[in-house]
Amino acid sequence: MADVHPTAIVDPAARIGEGVSIGPYCVVGPDVELGDEVVLKSHVVVEGHSQVGARCRVYPFAAVGTPPQDMKYAGEVTRLVIGEGTVIREHVTLHPGTVGGGGITRVGRNCLLMIATHIAHDCIVGDRVVMANNATLGGHVTVGDDTLIGGLSAVHQFVRIGHGAMIGGMSGVEHDVIPFGLAMGNRARLNGLNVIGLKRRGMARTDLQTLRGAYQTLFEQDAPTFRERLDDVAARYGDVEAVSQVVEFIRTDADRALCHPQQGNAG
Repeated sequence: MADVHPTAIVDPAARIGEGVSIGPYCVVGPDVELGDEVVLKSHVVVEGHSQVGARCRVYPFAAVGTPPQDMKYAGEVTRLVIGEGTVIREHVTLHPGTVGGGGITRVGRNCLLMIATHIAHDCIVGDRVVMANNATLGGHVTVGDDTLIGGLSAVHQFVRIGHGAMIGGMSGVEHDVIPFGLAMGNRARLNGLNVIGLKRRGMARTDLQTLRGAYQTLFEQDAPTFRERLDDVAARYGDVEAVSQVVEFIRTDADRALCHPQQGNAG
């Protein structure tokens, strides 16, 4: 049984789970699926082919599943999938995918999307990601698990942000950020590792020291070439999972260049 306020407009074709609460003046479209115990506070719009996972909470004036801001989009059927337990605060906008980008936008489980954040078409966002107020992802962005994106930051289309990274507030991210990296700045540059986040998630001291050594080898030496330094890191430290993730991330073909430290900046 769902608790639907009399002022809410819920299409009879929408699939509504057990224990759902739909507050005043919400609008739910015909192709929407709301999982068990989802809460739409009030004035929430959920439309398109949108799937909202169990126990998600959506706050007033959020727009979920409205058409993507892509001039090539012509009304094709594409999807938005939101994982269980994600919190979507006021004025957040989430758009479905496009045909050219794979047809799906996916947000993971237990994320926190703070006020006025935006996730554009064809983004893939991992689990436990936190986006602070007014943070924005352009189309086709990939964000790894346990990442934090600071307030008023903007991530360029097709950028990849690795697992456990942190983006400082008011940063413009044009280039891929390695797993566990800390990037910040008007045009974001690597500024070391997200050490606080790694400690909070219980990374062993020895693994953190090894990761620091790998970072220093990659980004704080001038010779030999970066590719040779990467091979050296893989050979010397590749048995540590965190380092292996960084090496694999860098070696993966990508649309954007890799984010590096500013010259002369110690990580």
